[in-house]
Amino acid sequence: MTQARSFAVTHRGTVRDHNEDNLVNAPALGLWAVADGAGGHAAGEVASGMLAEALAELPAGLGPEETLSRIRTTVADVHATLRAEAARRGDSMIASTLVVLLLRGGHFAALWAGDSRIYLFRDGELTQITRDHSLVQSLVDQGLISAADAERHPQANVITRAIGAPDDSGELDKVLGAVAPGDSFLLCSDGLTKVLDEAVIATLLHAPDPATALVRATLEKGARDNVTAVVVQVPK
Repeated sequence: MTQARSFAVTHRGTVRDHNEDNLVNAPALGLWAVADGAGGHAAGEVASGMLAEALAELPAGLGPEETLSRIRTTVADVHATLRAEAARRGDSMIASTLVVLLLRGGHFAALWAGDSRIYLFRDGELTQITRDHSLVQSLVDQGLISAADAERHPQANVITRAIGAPDDSGELDKVLGAVAPGDSFLLCSDGLTKVLDEAVIATLLHAPDPATALVRATLEKGARDNVTAVVVQVPK
């Protein structure tokens, strides 16, 4: 498979004075990631930065199974380091959400913890291929609220999984699938998905630089949170 083309943009948003999001844009490795430092907790930018830096340093030339194993080992090591650092500082938590996309040999692997997301855009249809680890998603799963209500829920920002969290295993959920010519993948933090609906996202994925278009549209609508978009385009 010809190497995918990718676009990546992150921004602190219009309200916050610093950016706790970090990203990995490594097409030569077939690896992309978005990490969102857990909002309201100490040093979220440290957590997301450690994850991004560690993943970007994975060696090239590994097979897909070995790469997946190295991703899990790397994330587990960062998870342990963050928990130890939080204990050293006396903080309750230093943590980050994480989504990782790996493309190899006509297949993809999506791995995640938290409420950052990966979408697949195929044949004009946008599909969320990760499932939020969040309080509101749990309420939706239990039939207590609707998906539409979840976006407006007062606890919509409460996550139930994060790398570095004291009550988390540090494991990543995983979805595997085949890649089709012309596919596009979007990795993003919740600063984007809480502002742009899926119809707008699908339209902007057609832009010449879709990551810039998505972040710009989010900023134009207020972007009270940090916002990150990484778009990966598979050649037709």
